[in-house]
Amino acid sequence: MEEAKQAVTEPIFDKNRAPGKTISLGIQHVLAMYAGAIIVPMIVGNALGLTTEQLTYLIAIDLLACGVATLLQVFGNKYFGIGLPVMLGCAFQAVGPMIIIGMQYGMSAIYGAIIASGLFVVLFSGLFGKLIKVFPPVVTGSVVTIIGLTLIPVALTDLGGSQNAGDEFGSALNLSLGFGVLLFIILMNRFAKGFLRSISVLIGLILGTLAAAVFGGLDLAPLKEAGWFRAPQPFYFGTPTFELMPIVTMILVAIVSVAESTGVFMALGKIVGRDINSKDLTRGYRAEGIAIVVGGLFNSFPYTTYSQNVGLVQMSRVKTRDVIVVAGGVLVLIGLIPKIAALTHLVPPSVLGGAMVALFGMVVSSGIRMLGDQVDLNRHENLFIIACSVGVGLGVTTVPELFAKLPDWIRILADNGIVAGTVTAIVLNLLFNGLKSTPPVRKEDEEALEGKVA
Repeated sequence: MEEAKQAVTEPIFDKNRAPGKTISLGIQHVLAMYAGAIIVPMIVGNALGLTTEQLTYLIAIDLLACGVATLLQVFGNKYFGIGLPVMLGCAFQAVGPMIIIGMQYGMSAIYGAIIASGLFVVLFSGLFGKLIKVFPPVVTGSVVTIIGLTLIPVALTDLGGSQNAGDEFGSALNLSLGFGVLLFIILMNRFAKGFLRSISVLIGLILGTLAAAVFGGLDLAPLKEAGWFRAPQPFYFGTPTFELMPIVTMILVAIVSVAESTGVFMALGKIVGRDINSKDLTRGYRAEGIAIVVGGLFNSFPYTTYSQNVGLVQMSRVKTRDVIVVAGGVLVLIGLIPKIAALTHLVPPSVLGGAMVALFGMVVSSGIRMLGDQVDLNRHENLFIIACSVGVGLGVTTVPELFAKLPDWIRILADNGIVAGTVTAIVLNLLFNGLKSTPPVRKEDEEALEGKVA
């Protein structure tokens, strides 16, 4: 009980940091997750044939709901919210199911299913919280490593100009911008110190965008066409309808999100130096369920923790929640004022991709550190668990057509490299190690870990 109480009463704000620095760090987190947040409504909206006005609303309300969902999670209390510096965004694994449901049952069935799946997570969050026993360090470290590895192709695709670049993909301009930003971030982390190093990604994105403007790679049309204010409207696409198969499908998607979030929670816990217990996880899952319900009510999306921001926490070494509070507030503001949203939309994909290579790579290194510090790598069983889970997770990501002939309800789980790798790690750990508790970390090892995190 004392641990749970501490988890929700620890200070949120760093009184020693200037407000301007906190705001800059918060904006950096927004830019790190922005591309992932807007790509989901763009894909779903285009696939379902939404009008320009409808798509504009979908993107705006998505950003606003991302902010609300983040604030629900970061302000931890005894009922909901894990109280970690975690960002929430729309769950990418929901894209395919939402499109299928929308085509077969209509938009109203999508949001009925999202609301139902969110309620499911809220009601069963306590059960999910007890699953911490199947996530010892060998599983958690493998999952975090898989998360980073599966995100690297996304970063490189953006670096080349994004999947919509056509013949311009991999052009000299895109490669120069992307690798130029990456090189700048590397040099900042080598030679800069303190605050400048902590916002190296933000500075890199700004300079990369300015460079794109100089070389004619900047599209100002979104800024010119955007309006100044758009209020959120519940049930924008009509009253939700509740159909059995769409509900079952979105519940499966929600379970997938919970599996991903567990790895993120555990990774962030190690980074900020806090032991995450089952009660912490329960509050985190409950907040995620509430966020999913909010997404359904406002005709937005299911929400889950964003792993790319873990890399930013690790790279910036800023672990207080005030930065995430600012980021959540910025997202709410962006969602209400489309002109501001359009400003962040000006960052070219290649510039963003260059920064993402560093961020996603930091996620990989975080997983490797967890494995090296807390797992006995002299045991063949642990090496086998890591090898197979990482191999399956990365393999499914690079060969997505592997399960193309399976039924859709199975593919929701099998097509996701993170989930496939997570399930593999859990099953193999139960097979080789059972549910026995992990040996405690020696004090000298704990001190070494704290030194690395600091």
